[in-house]
Amino acid sequence: MEAVSPLELEIRRRIAAAGPMPVGEYMTLCLAHPEHGYYTTRDPLGARGDFITAPEISQMFGELIGLWMAAVWKKMGAPENIRIVELGPGRGTLMNDALRAAQVTPAFRAAIALHLVEISPTLEAQQERMLEHLSTPMSWHPALEDVPKGPAIVIANEFFDALPVNQAVKIEGGWHERQINIDSNDKLAFTFARKPFAYFDMLLPAAVRAAPDQSIFEWRDDLVAMELGRRIANDGGAALVIDYGHADSTVGETLQAVGQHAYVDPLIAPGNIDLTAHVDFQALGRAIEAMGTNGFGPLNQSQFLHRLGIETRAAALKAAATSRAAVADIDAALARLIGRGRTGMGMLFKVASFAHPSIGVPPGFE
Repeated sequence: MEAVSPLELEIRRRIAAAGPMPVGEYMTLCLAHPEHGYYTTRDPLGARGDFITAPEISQMFGELIGLWMAAVWKKMGAPENIRIVELGPGRGTLMNDALRAAQVTPAFRAAIALHLVEISPTLEAQQERMLEHLSTPMSWHPALEDVPKGPAIVIANEFFDALPVNQAVKIEGGWHERQINIDSNDKLAFTFARKPFAYFDMLLPAAVRAAPDQSIFEWRDDLVAMELGRRIANDGGAALVIDYGHADSTVGETLQAVGQHAYVDPLIAPGNIDLTAHVDFQALGRAIEAMGTNGFGPLNQSQFLHRLGIETRAAALKAAATSRAAVADIDAALARLIGRGRTGMGMLFKVASFAHPSIGVPPGFE
């Protein structure tokens, strides 16, 4: 057998002891294993990492979210204390840009206590270095439920796509859980449970129930989404969710692995590559709104950023630029954030908001 990662050895031990492993369990181990998980052991962002996110592309992205948060705070009645919660804050770039822009509303800026939900010690250290100059009370938490209760504005940019996804495959009219086993060549390989899920069809949207054999359906557990909805409904506030995904529940495999900015086999080198899957915004919204919040969107990212004034902000940055190269960089970043096609994020990424009924319609969703 070729050299394998430490986590693959652990996965093989578990399969040998308990049988084939569900896809969701495999993804959980790959990303969050305390010793060998992808997110717990490295900085995955930027040119030296495996992928790049919108806040790392341009300051405009975080700045507009900062202004969005200030506008939501005013709709909340401008409380003297507001929890700003970011789920999966990366390097802290988004929040750094957001709170710099929020200085145009000094009372909002003074009301903020920052709560960052992060499982990576490496990224937590980077966030602290990035944000320590802000003179804002800051706390880190391993999960949303650990954030103190109270009115909150929650930001989740590329967070839900990294939560474990479960898969089922339709075979001879029945849905079977998709699993990972060791094949005859001693490699990790996809397989499926022999027995179909009982009553699974009854839980699926009609369009999914009618899918042909060999279709794959993906779903996530609703626990994080329900906790988010519960907090907003009980304590007041709003959430902004930005991620790549689809507006409606549908079939199709979206589980993907990225290493060094290229797509790779998700079963190769577990723990050393990033695993994600598209967000089902219909299912996400259903889980959050069931707790008593109002849902808005999803819009595509291009539409949302346009409504928040990204072209105006880009024009202001270009007017202050000191070189043609800087102007070109701003134009390239704008095209990346709102553009279509393979290199643009504008259509693939969706934006949804969830708000306490007292807030009305959040900015950008009018």
